[in-house]
Amino acid sequence: MLKSSIGVNLSPISIEPNKKMATARSFALALLVAFAAIVHHAASTTQTAETAAPATDATGFLQCLAVDLPAGVVYSNASQSYASVLQSSIKNLLFVTPATPTPLAIVAAADASHVQAAVRCGARHGIRVRPRSGGHDYEGLSYRSLRAARPFAVVDLAALRAVRVDVKRETAWVGSGATLGELYYAVANRSKRLGFPGGLGPTVGVGGHLSGGGFGTLLRKHGLAADHVVDAVVVDAMGRLLDRASMGEDFFWAIRGGGGGSFGIVLSWKLRLVRVPPTVTVFTIHRPRNQSATALLTNWQQVAPALPSDMFLRVVLQNQDAQFQSLYLGKRSGLLATLSKNFPELGVTPEDCIEMTWIQSVLYFAFYGTGKPVELLLDRGAKPERFFKAKSDYVSAPIPSHVWESTWSWFLKDGAGLLILDPYGGRMGSVAPAATPFPHRQELFNLQYYGFWFENGTEASERHMAWIRDLHAFMEPYVSKNPRGAYANYRDLDLGVNGGGDQDSAASYEEARVWGERYFKANFQRLSAVKAKVDPDDFFRNEQSIPPLPSLRNGLTQS
Repeated sequence: MLKSSIGVNLSPISIEPNKKMATARSFALALLVAFAAIVHHAASTTQTAETAAPATDATGFLQCLAVDLPAGVVYSNASQSYASVLQSSIKNLLFVTPATPTPLAIVAAADASHVQAAVRCGARHGIRVRPRSGGHDYEGLSYRSLRAARPFAVVDLAALRAVRVDVKRETAWVGSGATLGELYYAVANRSKRLGFPGGLGPTVGVGGHLSGGGFGTLLRKHGLAADHVVDAVVVDAMGRLLDRASMGEDFFWAIRGGGGGSFGIVLSWKLRLVRVPPTVTVFTIHRPRNQSATALLTNWQQVAPALPSDMFLRVVLQNQDAQFQSLYLGKRSGLLATLSKNFPELGVTPEDCIEMTWIQSVLYFAFYGTGKPVELLLDRGAKPERFFKAKSDYVSAPIPSHVWESTWSWFLKDGAGLLILDPYGGRMGSVAPAATPFPHRQELFNLQYYGFWFENGTEASERHMAWIRDLHAFMEPYVSKNPRGAYANYRDLDLGVNGGGDQDSAASYEEARVWGERYFKANFQRLSAVKAKVDPDDFFRNEQSIPPLPSLRNGLTQS
C-alpha cells in the first residue's frame, strides 16, 4: 500500500486482470516484444516529417513494462482485451475508426507505482505517455494521436478513483480516475450540507476536469473547481511522486487549470468542499422565438452575470427555442423574489420551480429529471453513441439584439446543433486572472457551440462540422478579442496544433502561442516557463500541450 508524504492512502479501487490474459510473465513478455518489433519497424519505415525525431524503442519500452509491472496491467495492441480497454472511456465516435492512430500500449494503473514505472520506461525508451482519466477530452488527445509515425502509450487512471471525505475538515481526497458523479455521490453520502463546485457531466473524469479549470452550476457562488484544490499528488517527468510541498508552488499553480497532459500525471487531488443549503430550487422553462425569446436573451446577457451569486441562470439555444435553466441556493420563495426584482420579464411562476436537495439538483442538470436515485451518479457511462464537435467563445460585452435574431436562422440549417450560454460574475469576477492559469474571470459568459450527430459517414460529419465552424466564424465580431478567448476544457484543434515533435523549442513555442494564448491569455508564458522547469525535455507532449519556454529550456539544457 502506497502512502504519500502527507499520510493519505493512495491505494485505488482494485481492478481484476482479464482472465484471458496469460498469467506467466514470460509469455506476456514474448507477446509484447513480438508485437513491438512489428510496430517499431512500421514506425521506422513510415516516418516522413518526423525523421529527425528522438529515437523511439518500442520493443525496449514494452519489455521494460513487462519487467516492471505485474501481469494484467499492460495491454498491448496484441492483447485480446486491448480494444475493450481502449474504448472503455472513449466518448466520441469520431475517434473510433480504423484510421485513428492508437496507443502502442495501455497501462491500466492500479497503483501509483504503475504510473511511475510507465513514465520511467517511457522516458528511457523514447515513448511518450498520455494520461486518461474519464476520456472526455473533446479532441480525444488522452487516447489518440494525429501522428501515426510516432508510437505513444496511454496511462489509464480509471482504477485510481477512491474518494475519501473528511466531513470535519470539509475536505476530500479524490483520485484522478474518479468521475464527477462518483465525487458528488461520495460527498453527499457523508454530508447533506457539503458539495463541490464542479461541472454538470457526471461521467467526466475528475483529473481532466480540474486540470482545465472546471465550472458548473455553483461557479457564481464558489468559482472554478480548480480554485478549490489545496493539494495534489503528481508523478513528474522523472517518475518522482510529489505533493504540493515537494513540487513547489509554480508546479502546483500550473496543474490547476493549465490543461491536462502537459506537466505530469496527477494521481489524486485534495479538495476544499463547499457548504450547500438543505434546500435548493431549480427550474427549466422554454421561450420560443415567437414569444420574445430574442428580447429575453438580449436582456439575459446583462442580468445573469449581475444576479446575486446564489443564482445561476443559463440559456440553451436549439431549434427555435431558448431554454432558461436555473439553480438557486435556497427555497422557491427566494428564487421568485430575486427574479421578480431583477428579471421579471422572464415570467417564472411558482409552478415552474422545484425544490430539492443539492445532490438531486446534480441529477437534474445531468438530464436525469426528478425523483431518480442518486446511485445513477455512479454509472461511468456506456460506449459512445454519438459523434460530436465543440467550440467555445467568451463574451465581454452584450451581443446586439439583431445578431441574436440572425442567429435563429442558423438553427434552421441542415446539421444544426445547439449553443450553451453559461453566465459568469459573482465569485468568478472577484478572483484575479493570474490566480490560476484560467484567465477568463471578467467575462460576461461562456459560449459553447456543440454539434452532434448519429449518422455514419464522411458526408454527415462534414455537414455538421461545417455548421459549427461557420457559426463560430459568424460570431467572431461579437465575442472577446485580442485574443479571441476559448476554454481549455472545450479543447478545439481548429485553433492550432503543435508540430510533428521534431521542431526546435522556439518554433514549438511560437506555434503553440496561436492556440495557447486563446486558452490562457498572458498566463500562457508563465505556463511555458513552468514547463521548462518541470519537464524541460517535453516528455509530456500532445497536439495541444504546453511547450517549454525556449529561453529557460535552453539554459537548463546547457547548464
